[in-house]
Amino acid sequence: MIKSIKGGTIPIPIPSLLQQFRSFYIRNYPDDLEKAVDYFAVFGGLGWEIDTDRPLIELIEELILDNYGHLHNQIIDMTLGDSLNHALLSGIALGDRRTHSAYKRARVSEKRGDPAIRYLCRTGIIEREASREVPPQREHPSQKFKKEIEKHNISDKLHFTTPFLRFWFAFVSPLYKRIEEGNYAEFKSRFSDRQQSFAGLIFEELSIELLKKSFQEDPVLEAGSYWDRQVEIDILAKTRSGKIIAGECKYTNTKINKSELTKLKEKCALAGFEPDIYILFSKRGFSNELKSLKDENLRLVSVKNFKQLLEEVTPAEKIKGFARP
Repeated sequence: MIKSIKGGTIPIPIPSLLQQFRSFYIRNYPDDLEKAVDYFAVFGGLGWEIDTDRPLIELIEELILDNYGHLHNQIIDMTLGDSLNHALLSGIALGDRRTHSAYKRARVSEKRGDPAIRYLCRTGIIEREASREVPPQREHPSQKFKKEIEKHNISDKLHFTTPFLRFWFAFVSPLYKRIEEGNYAEFKSRFSDRQQSFAGLIFEELSIELLKKSFQEDPVLEAGSYWDRQVEIDILAKTRSGKIIAGECKYTNTKINKSELTKLKEKCALAGFEPDIYILFSKRGFSNELKSLKDENLRLVSVKNFKQLLEEVTPAEKIKGFARP
């Protein structure tokens, strides 16, 4: 499971996010799917058994912060302990994940940052994602979008392949001096302020996995995010038959109402295409008005539907991760 790359070590092959989620579930059996997402956003990929009946912040303090040195030593095997690599990874974890934003947060030039990003992609710590192209049969063809990329230099986005490493570089690595000293106050404040939005990306990525699983009769061939200079859409997908699916994910403590559907339609129109199917993913469900609009062209999915991702999961799917102290 460990491979050396120019002095660094990485686990190979890198399990998919869905494989990591199923492994996390079979190890820990969280009692509801919302908790599964929240705890997976922190501990996903570690490969540890944890007590999900305990508060998340207590587990973080005991298992991660109190063991900072042990985990840090394993992580520097991957990053070579290079300060530029760490700055870029924190920039990706804390920003909008676009390459130019990571360079800006790390305060490095593109010329200096590019080789480091290529190295981090080779290690498997991160991977690149290009904006989803609009299919050529639509009014806004892929060739036009490619020209838009060339004209405006639309940046790729960068994804952590393991939730735990994203958590580490978002909240732990930037505060390492205080954490080493046993001072966790600033960490707890930052994590409390950003926990929901932080877990929202994992919710979005798992929503894409659920979307793929849901279209069995007309399989999804492509699925990912869409962004250009004007709009961002959480999910844009194409099925085998050519249907276009646009979706938004809201990991908030309020129900989604009709206005979110209206916003999604407006963004699609601004991007220059009209989907065949709209799909909304919600942590806390939907308003009655929105549910009354549900039909074959509008699908509403709540976090409880994520149980479909865990069907027939077995102990054989447990994935080994970081060595435990």
